[in-house]
Amino acid sequence: MGRAPPLATISPPSWPAPGPKGSPLWGVLPQVRKDSLAFFVGAARDYGGVATLDFGLRRFLLVTAPDGLKHVLHDNAKNYVKGYAIVQPLLGDGLVTSEGEQWRRQRRLLQPAFHRDRIRGFVRTMTEDAAVMLDRWAGAARDRVPLDVLEEAMRATQSIIVKTMFSDGGLGTEAEAERIHAAFTVTLEYFTYLMFRRLRLPGWVPTPTHRRFRAAVGTLEQVVYRLIAQRRASGERRDDVLSMLVEARDEETGEGMSDRQIRDEVMTIFLAGHETTATTLAWAWYQLSLHPEVCRRVEEEVDQVLQARVPQAEDVPRLTFTRMVVDETLRLYPAAWMFARTALEEDEVAGYHVPAGQVLMLSPYVLHRRADLWPNPEAFDPWRFAPERALHRHKYAYLPFSGGQRVCIGNNFALMEATLILAMAAQRFRLDLVPGRPVRAQPTSTLRPQPGVWMAVHPRA
Repeated sequence: MGRAPPLATISPPSWPAPGPKGSPLWGVLPQVRKDSLAFFVGAARDYGGVATLDFGLRRFLLVTAPDGLKHVLHDNAKNYVKGYAIVQPLLGDGLVTSEGEQWRRQRRLLQPAFHRDRIRGFVRTMTEDAAVMLDRWAGAARDRVPLDVLEEAMRATQSIIVKTMFSDGGLGTEAEAERIHAAFTVTLEYFTYLMFRRLRLPGWVPTPTHRRFRAAVGTLEQVVYRLIAQRRASGERRDDVLSMLVEARDEETGEGMSDRQIRDEVMTIFLAGHETTATTLAWAWYQLSLHPEVCRRVEEEVDQVLQARVPQAEDVPRLTFTRMVVDETLRLYPAAWMFARTALEEDEVAGYHVPAGQVLMLSPYVLHRRADLWPNPEAFDPWRFAPERALHRHKYAYLPFSGGQRVCIGNNFALMEATLILAMAAQRFRLDLVPGRPVRAQPTSTLRPQPGVWMAVHPRA
């Protein structure tokens, strides 16, 4: 049995981690506001896998070392909580924001809704709504009218998530659907407004921004509670997420979910279930336009696998290159580009001391641009995800859906949806970026392409 090394040879964890310098009052906040994506990438490049970021009143740790991420998200995950108070007015105590035993109970209740077999049952809804979108594109192609494919994808994925949650659509008229879409847009803008603000007024202060946000949440709650009440009153069993939530019983306690719990989960699924996939599709079409050789390879695969028919669930595993395009798009533009964890007790991460109460910033966007993990990281290269190249990659080098026990429960739903829609679009059309309309990544609550992705639609011969 080996002897323990002398105490003098054991290096204590360092504190603080190195990091960029800022002003005495504001820290690095002015640099973040100027170009947050470039700043975070530069901080990780210049200061390593753990970097201290001084925001004036608060100090954060940016963690991008894969071993450090594994420690925080898996090995010692019980020590790190999300602390997403900023989104609780909208999402309540849903799966994204809840912690501890409450989170474990909600995860058990929700898991059946996202089982692979159940997701396969949603394929028809996905392909039908994709076909509706593509029929609109046919008209745009005929009239030679460019389209914002981000907005197009938003409409399609919103319709898909509503139908999978509420079967028949549930929202009634098209006007009501538009009202819901507008309300969610207001909430996303509100979270963007709050991000990286040094000082925040309490939510109860009646500023115009706060009033707009509360009105938007009220609009969403009115619809959701109405649908819950109708489903409970009817006792009707439907093959959708709402019925599953209403009927769910905890296998350990036998308890069901309250209206408030259902409301929180519906809000969470709706927000996470369409915005993220829509932005991924828009970025994929953007990159395919810039890389015609990749676009042709997708078309060849789609033509060979689908033979001009509507894809089925069993086709998805055969669309291997199309899925590689989705994966590479998520590497370059992970919708959840930044998330946070707060240490409950002091710890050590990648050789650095983490005090109790310390907030850690975990950024898939920055992680996916580490040159030591991803050669030529800014290049769009779907072949990175060929099985032989991914074989020896660190498991925590790629985290578009986070990692560990709190990996996104809807990741398989999103990947199937994005692969199907991308394949169906490639069957019928080729998209070209409209000249003079540059696209940039805007780091809001998701990584949106701004000001949209305007493209000309050309039918394939």
